[in-house]
Order: sequence, then C-alpha cells, then structure tokens
Amino acid sequence: MSAAKHVVTTSVIWAAVLAGTLYFFLRPKAEHDARAPMPEGPIAMGPTAPSGRGSMTAPHPMEAPLASMKLTAEQMRSIGVMTGTAELKDLSNDLRATGYVAIDDRLVSYAQVRFSGYLRKVFVDATYQYVKKGEPLFTIYSPDLVATEQEYLLANENQRALSSSSIKGVAAGARSLSTAAERRLEQWEIPASEIEKLKSSGKAATELTIESPAAGYIIERTAYPNMFAEPGTRLYTIADLSRVWVNAQIFQSDVGRLKAGDAAAITVDTYPQKTFIGRVEAVLPQVDAATRTVQVRLLVENAGLLLKPGMFVNVDLKSSLGRRLVVPASAVLDTGLKQVVFVSRDDGVIEPREVVVGPQVGEETVILKGLEPHQSVVTSGNFLLDSESQLQGAAGTKMQPTQAMAPAAGNAMAEAAKIEFTTHPDPPHMGDNQLNVQLSGENGTTFSGADVTVQFFMAAMPQMGMAAMSATAKLTEKSPGVYEGSAALAMGGDWRVTVTAMHGGRVIATKKLSVNAKGGM
Repeated sequence: MSAAKHVVTTSVIWAAVLAGTLYFFLRPKAEHDARAPMPEGPIAMGPTAPSGRGSMTAPHPMEAPLASMKLTAEQMRSIGVMTGTAELKDLSNDLRATGYVAIDDRLVSYAQVRFSGYLRKVFVDATYQYVKKGEPLFTIYSPDLVATEQEYLLANENQRALSSSSIKGVAAGARSLSTAAERRLEQWEIPASEIEKLKSSGKAATELTIESPAAGYIIERTAYPNMFAEPGTRLYTIADLSRVWVNAQIFQSDVGRLKAGDAAAITVDTYPQKTFIGRVEAVLPQVDAATRTVQVRLLVENAGLLLKPGMFVNVDLKSSLGRRLVVPASAVLDTGLKQVVFVSRDDGVIEPREVVVGPQVGEETVILKGLEPHQSVVTSGNFLLDSESQLQGAAGTKMQPTQAMAPAAGNAMAEAAKIEFTTHPDPPHMGDNQLNVQLSGENGTTFSGADVTVQFFMAAMPQMGMAAMSATAKLTEKSPGVYEGSAALAMGGDWRVTVTAMHGGRVIATKKLSVNAKGGM
C-alpha cells in the first residue's frame, strides 16, 4: 500500500471513531437515559418517505434485537457453521504465574534487652550466620542490673535475719522486699538459671549472657562490642527459613478463581528436577495499578532451606471449580454489551441465546445462565449468524426456510424467479442511491406484478456507541420485470442487502449480498 493510501485509510478510521464518539455524547437526552422506555421496531428519521424511497432507521444506543433463523444442512455447511455440545464437567482451574520467595513474618524474632547497658563480648558477629535457640549472642554489663541484683541479695539477707522476729509485720515486710526485687529481675527477662546462680553465690554478676530466643539466620545485626544498648534496641533479627512465603503475581481477572487452601506447585530454574508444594494462604487486598495484578500469598515448607528469600520462582496454581456447564470457548460471541450463544435445534432453527459466562478454562467457557446440558451450540460461523440475526430482528420477522441465508454472497435463491440487483452509483455511497431490480422467470421471461423490497442493514458497533442501522425501500415496477426505487444510506461502510420478491402473498425469490458503500459518516 502506498503512503498516500495509508494516510487516507488512517484518516477514514479516525473519522469513524470520532463520529461514533460525538454521536454517543451528543445524542438526545432520552437516549442517554438507559431507563427511558425504548419504542419497539425501527425508529424513522424525519417524515415518512414517499413510496419507492427508503426510510432510514435512526441508530439508538441499544443493540438490534436478535431473531431466530432456519437453515438447511447444506446452507450451514456452505457458510462454515460447525457445532459443539454444552456439557457438564468436573473442572479444575490451572493458572500459571511468576512469583518470588519471601520471609514468613511470623517466623521472625528479635534479640534485645529491657535494661540499658554496655555490650562486652559479641559471639555472633556476622549477618546470615545460623544460630540455635539458646545459643549465646553477647554479654552485657548494666549498672541498673547490678544495683537490682544487690538489692535482691540484701533483701534476702534481711528476710533471713528477720524471719524469726516477734514484732508484727516485720517478717512479712522483709519477704515482700525480697519478692519485689525478684519480680523486677523476672520482668527484665533475666533467666531463672541466673537468678538461682545469684541466690547460691550471693554475688551480683557484672556481666550477663544473652541467649538467642529462636533458631534461624541472622538477617540484621546492630550488636557490636562496647556499644551502649538501651531498652528496645533491636540488636539482632533472626529469621526461621524452614517455612517461607511465595508471593505470586496473578492478573486481577483471575483472582476470583482462587481460594484459601488451593494447591500450588512451585518450580525454580536452579533446581529443574524438583517441585515444591505449597498452598494458598491469602489473596492480598491490593491491586498493583501499573501491572493490574494481585499478590497471592502461598505457604511453602522449605526442607533443606533450598528456597532463598528474593529468589524468583514459577507457580502453577490448581483449584477445583466443581461440576460446571461448559461450551467450547469459540461458541460465545461477545457483542460488546452482552454474550450470545447460538443454539442449533433439531428442526434446523438457529436460536440466539443471551448467556451469563464464568471463567474460561483451557478451550472451554463456563456458562452460569442461559443454556441447558446437551444442547447443540454453534462454534464456527457465529459472526455471520449474528449479522443475519440482527437483520431479521430489525426487520421484525422470523426467517422461513425459503428466506434463509444464501449459500454464497450474490447467489439468488429462487423458487419461481431470478433476481438481478444493481445500484447507481455502483458501488453505492452515503446519501441517496438509485436501486434497480430485474425479475425474470426460470426460462428468462420477465416477471411482472411482484412486490419487491430492498433492505440495507449494518450491524451494531457497541464499542463505538453505534446501534444497528437499516434502510428499507419498496420498489415500483417501471416496465415489465424492471423495478426501481431509491434508498438513503446514513454512512459509508459494509451493508448487508436483502432483496425480496413476493407474488400472491408468498415469497418467490430472495437474494442476499454485501455492498461496501463509499463515503464517511
């Protein structure tokens, strides 16, 4: 395609988008109000057109109604209609995502003191060093601790000396002082073994050894020799990595498929032959605005500590959806405002059904409402059927077997006559167009006295805020077998044309074709 043609094509597309947008926002208020009742049937624009002149149907924001069609087996084959079956199946959901390993916050411990003092010896002097529960971390000298220990020793000595006093309340008072000093040591979390050692030795310890409160890896360290530590100073952060979290990134459209307890298989490129098993613990209540993903937290046992915090992993999530009604995914046609499935009945009738769909699982879509098990549904050719169904719905009539879709565009389906259809200009354009139909019998003779109607139809484009449009013209016989009239097309683009000839109250010929009208909107 040349550069000039490319520019023209792009301009036409943008013009169509702009016109659709302007129509959507500038249409009358009654059309803006979705609650306003809509009249049935086509809406005529302006005064009624005289005989022989087409009347335009005004577009409105709702889609054209869909009508049933009746096709023969040969007609269905000629337009590529294929069918499948709505079935009840036990479904399991399978979602693949990426994620990363994180520390389980509930397995994190801190080493700190509840009194101020000076660190003397530091035994654990590196991050990511593994420590056992009860392993010495450092020693600390605290003037406050030494003073409290001395008070405790003095109170114990007074208690022993005054335990036999005959003065009322003296012995009890000595016991309470000893108990208060011991309680203060316990509140400072001085180990019971140290208190017993204090009782037995009778001497205040100048240094106290602080032990690790849990087993794990030192992921943060602020303890250094000779530093001064205050109550609440976080000297060590210890993480138990025997169990970890895996945070998987799931698209928000898939979040509804997951629930707590669903199984997950986790693989890492580092260990290509190993699979870690986890389960969904929580779907976090936050959507990433940039990626439109939600974080799903998985709980994973980490035997051998193979999974390291920060490691990227692949996640395969599996959950049971139970027994659901499904159809092939290709059977569902999304019109922009609703989802439609075409049901193929035994008598050859194709019936459009509006459905409520659930998740798509593999090549199948869950149907929540609108279908029954074992119904035959169209899986190929639904776009052609949708256009034809809108055409019949706009016309307000149900297709009869002799009026069914033509096997190929431009071929006549005649019982008693043959149709030749032309327009002037050819191809037609936006605005007024002259129509000509020549009607002849099987032996080539002219066919007079027929009622000839030409209907133009353009399917709805909900994405652009445009409803279906149609123009209908009733032609007048100008000479034997020659019928003429005119129709006004509201815009350029692809129009479906149906020419119908009737005689004596029955259809004697129909012809269906597509024309590409010139002009913009």
